[in-house]
Amino acid sequence: MKIGLFGCGAYGMALSSIMIDNNCDITMWTKFSTEKENLEKTHSNEKLIPNFKISNKIKITTSVEETIKDKDLLVIAIPAGFINDLCQEMKSFIKDNHILIATKGIEQDTGLFISEIVEKNLQTKNIAVISGPTFAIDLVTKMPAGLSVATLNEKTENLVRRAFQNNYIKLRTSSDIIGIEICGSIKNVIALSSGMLEGLKANESTKAMLITEAIHDMEEILMAFNCEKRTVLSFAGIGDLLLTCTSTKSRNYSFGKLLGEKKSHLEIENYLKNTTVEGYYTVVSIYKLLKDKKVSIPIINLIYKIAVKGENPEKLLSFLIEKQ
Repeated sequence: MKIGLFGCGAYGMALSSIMIDNNCDITMWTKFSTEKENLEKTHSNEKLIPNFKISNKIKITTSVEETIKDKDLLVIAIPAGFINDLCQEMKSFIKDNHILIATKGIEQDTGLFISEIVEKNLQTKNIAVISGPTFAIDLVTKMPAGLSVATLNEKTENLVRRAFQNNYIKLRTSSDIIGIEICGSIKNVIALSSGMLEGLKANESTKAMLITEAIHDMEEILMAFNCEKRTVLSFAGIGDLLLTCTSTKSRNYSFGKLLGEKKSHLEIENYLKNTTVEGYYTVVSIYKLLKDKKVSIPIINLIYKIAVKGENPEKLLSFLIEKQ
């Protein structure tokens, strides 16, 4: 099975290790020639995943055409902010390719989910999204992990199963594409608030209270977008929420901790400059999207005010008690 994998970041490298175990032939794309040269030389990126090497069977390229040509499945694992640009480059080479989206987030300017961007630009319905409680650094250990896969295309689902399901990866399928994407995006926002509680030195009981309230709010958001309420119980829902809201491995949690500790504006800016904090950008998008839909989700409003507008993170403590 031939795979074109877009993205040489931590998650892309971790996904490649699963597909190599499933005997896939992988061409891996990066936009940057320096990254290509480094991966070809060392097969690793110690900054992203220490003590891990990608397979030397993987072909590294900077050519979008080469990544797409003759591939059974294309996997997109790049930051959300670059999806539209990548789709523009892919347009000329896409035929009837099947596409798996492993990117989480919402486009800031348009409020579109990643699947909507891909569908709009590439004029295809051969799309699946994958999401769940999986840190890249954990996936490469080959210990059991679960992922939600959502698609409306049976052939796409079968290709994804062939590429990823094995004796340490479990896939659970869904038809709720936008619901899975909402869960995968919103958990990054909630992780900001969970990190804030850590920075405020809140105890475990308070953190558990936040996660419980967040599950109810995620249900409300799902219903606002006409998605399936039960999607919140999936690997992409409560599974990813628990992982991202309880671990310092999460960049979103770590960023929230800085906010809770009331670090200086300069420290906050430096962290955002040097680290991809999807939750920070997603809260801007989801805040605007919910406002346009005239749907009020108080916890999203508060996280937006603290993370983006610089309000006092201590407001989160009183909010948890006052929230209806």
